[in-house]
Amino acid sequence: MAVTPSTMTVLGRTAPDFTLPCPKTGNTVSLQDIQSDVATVVMFICNHCPFVVHVAEELTRLANDYLPKGIAFVAINSNDIENYPADSPDKMVETAEKYGFPFPYLFDESQETAKAYQAACTPDFYIFDKALKCVYCGQLDDARPSNDEPVTGKDIRAALESMLTGEAVSTEQHPSIGCNIKWK
Repeated sequence: MAVTPSTMTVLGRTAPDFTLPCPKTGNTVSLQDIQSDVATVVMFICNHCPFVVHVAEELTRLANDYLPKGIAFVAINSNDIENYPADSPDKMVETAEKYGFPFPYLFDESQETAKAYQAACTPDFYIFDKALKCVYCGQLDDARPSNDEPVTGKDIRAALESMLTGEAVSTEQHPSIGCNIKWK
């Protein structure tokens, strides 16, 4: 496990399009399918990373709090499953069910979506406005498996609250820290 920070993509850039399979439903899901006219949260996660496991319950709480407010969520697993079988689609279904993910959890087998988003780690978070322009990239909050900070989702919650009230999202954003994406 290589501890890796987010690449911190350029704010204002347009969300790259994707159409990916959802192992839990067997359907494919595109960005247009889930795009919100309020905000769209794109998360790069996986099944086995201790940084993701540490925050997985908060991802469910976060989505359950904001889906009713019109904010869309999607999670994407881009890890190489040949060398990391714990991230296989079957295990993705188990993970989604274990944590009760109320959002699609998609598999990026080609890793092209992760590359297009410049995702570097799991978890890695991006928030896009109704025009699919990036307004936030970075961490969920300050919690890490190695510290005593509570998992609250405060950074993403602050960005989403700004969007809901029509305020500008703060440009003071901190990189997420996690396991590197397992590239082929």
